[in-house]
Order: sequence, then C-alpha cells, then structure tokens
Amino acid sequence: MNWKAPFRHLWMSLAGLVLIIQVWVVGTASAIATGVYNIPALAADDPTWVIDQADILSRITESEISKELEDLANTTGNEVRIVTIHRFDYGETAESFTEKLFDKWFSTSDIQANQVLLVLDSVTNATAIRAGDAVKKILSNETTQSIAQETVMTPLRSGNKYNQAFLDASDRLVAILSGQPDPGPPIVEEDIRTEGTFAKAEETDDKSATIVVVVLLVAATVIPMATYFLYQVFQS
Repeated sequence: MNWKAPFRHLWMSLAGLVLIIQVWVVGTASAIATGVYNIPALAADDPTWVIDQADILSRITESEISKELEDLANTTGNEVRIVTIHRFDYGETAESFTEKLFDKWFSTSDIQANQVLLVLDSVTNATAIRAGDAVKKILSNETTQSIAQETVMTPLRSGNKYNQAFLDASDRLVAILSGQPDPGPPIVEEDIRTEGTFAKAEETDDKSATIVVVVLLVAATVIPMATYFLYQVFQS
C-alpha cells in the first residue's frame, strides 16, 4: 500500500474545498450586487419615497421619512426619493448608478424637473444625489454635494448611524424645498485629546504582547517547515 496515497487524497480534497469556497464567494458577491435593472420601475404618482434594499433603516425611521417626503410633495410638488443598496454592480459608482436610476424613473425633462434622488451604497457608504432642473433653482449643486457628503456622511463617520444620517438629510431637503432657510450640515465637534488620554508604554499589557510575539514566532517556524515537508512528499 502506498503510504502517500492518503496524504495525496487529503491534499486534493483540501484543494477542491478551497476552489468551491472561492466559487461560492465570487458567486455570492455577484448575486447580491445591485444594478439599475434590479430596481422596480416607478409608476406615475407612486407613493413610494424610501427603498431600503440594504436594510439599514428602522421601520420607524422609514415611516417618518416617508411621511415627511409625502407632505413635501403634496404641499410643494417637489418630490424626494431615497434609495439604499448593499453593493453596486462591478464598475458602477454612486454617481453613475444614481444617474441611470434617475433617468429610468423619470424619462423626460418635464418629469425630472421637480425630482430629487438620493442614493447610498452600504458597503462603501458612497453617496450621490441627483436633482431636476426646476429643483436646482432652489437646490444648488453645492448644496446637493453638501447634503450627500456632509449631512449624510457625518453620522456615518461616527459609527454608521444610518437612521440619523437619512433623517438629517430628509429634514434638510424638506426645509430647502419648502422655501425655508437651509439649516446647513451638522456641526462636527472636534474630539480634542489631552496628553493624559493616551496610555503610556509602561501601562500596556506586557503579558499579552509576549503571547502575541510567541505565537508569531511559532507560526513563522512551523508553517514553512510543514509546507516544505508536504512539497517533498508530493514531489518524491
């Protein structure tokens, strides 16, 4: 009996398992990616204001924002829609996705005129906003960029606070599109650390550091030896 056969079989099984995992990971990543074609068409006078495909908003937040945006549409004719997705298709960006979805939902310049679309990808937190020509008269490009990059991003930078981010964005958009003064982006309080905030070298856990070093040394020794042994076995 060839004593190498069980090792060879084990090696082939491991290689096959790795390949299966790689295929599964790639396939799963592709499956959960979102393209414009995955977003349903928007019918005329559709009351949908928030599409949370990324599942990052609470029901209460989604309901509150929807009510606020519906009231805005009824009183001013200006409509805002928010879309969250988990991952863009390969090669897609927040800007390109938003442009394509905006054109898909609002096919002519007349229909686009009073529309605003805010999109966020929860994997990268990339955000983009697109507004129609009539809206741009009261919502400048500078302001839309501030909403996307400051109003939305500020709560995300402090811990992915998605509910707060979109509540703030909705409040700001509604205020501006209702003819009220722009409340502006959130005020960021600087986190000023004093010298005493940081632990000194002698205050660190020496025992933990020693364990880490030992583990790294053992791994650096054993792994190359095991790899060389297996290589010699299968080559001989």
